[in-house]
Amino acid sequence: METCKVFVLLFLLSTLHFLVVSCVQFEVGGNNGWKVPRSKEEYNQWASKNRFKVDDTVHFNYSKDSMMVVTEEEYDKCKSERPIFYSKDGNTEYKLNRPGLFYFMSGVKGHCEKGQRMIIKVLEVEPASPPPQSATELQKKKKNGAAGIAVSSATVVLCFVSFVACFLLDSVRKLGRNLT
Repeated sequence: METCKVFVLLFLLSTLHFLVVSCVQFEVGGNNGWKVPRSKEEYNQWASKNRFKVDDTVHFNYSKDSMMVVTEEEYDKCKSERPIFYSKDGNTEYKLNRPGLFYFMSGVKGHCEKGQRMIIKVLEVEPASPPPQSATELQKKKKNGAAGIAVSSATVVLCFVSFVACFLLDSVRKLGRNLT
């Protein structure tokens, strides 16, 4: 009975990773950092290859430059008198705190026009459970073969390890009884 309790506890702990929201820090410009790019679309191409979610951060590494978060209109004009956010410390981390578009550009005159700007699209956080569906929608999905259960590999591994640990603990306990 004790082994069963341990297994259930370990199984419950292994499923907690579903509740943890992971955030990612993106390094703008990779190893090159935030500087005037070789092509005008370099940063937007980089941003389009990444998937940004709420609470992710973007890290700007630069020298003799600055970075600003601006409105769409300011981005289009490559000019901002009152940016939403401004930093010139050379090592700036900015948290993407909402879904939608974020507009970034250099605050150094002429750099934005040379392509040192980018738009980041932040996706909505997916709900923990899907919205309720009608019986008709569920039947359609079953006919199309879309019904199924998704289990992460981490859950499967943790369950297996938990089961093996419980089995070994039970075996050791029984062996201990036989020796006494």
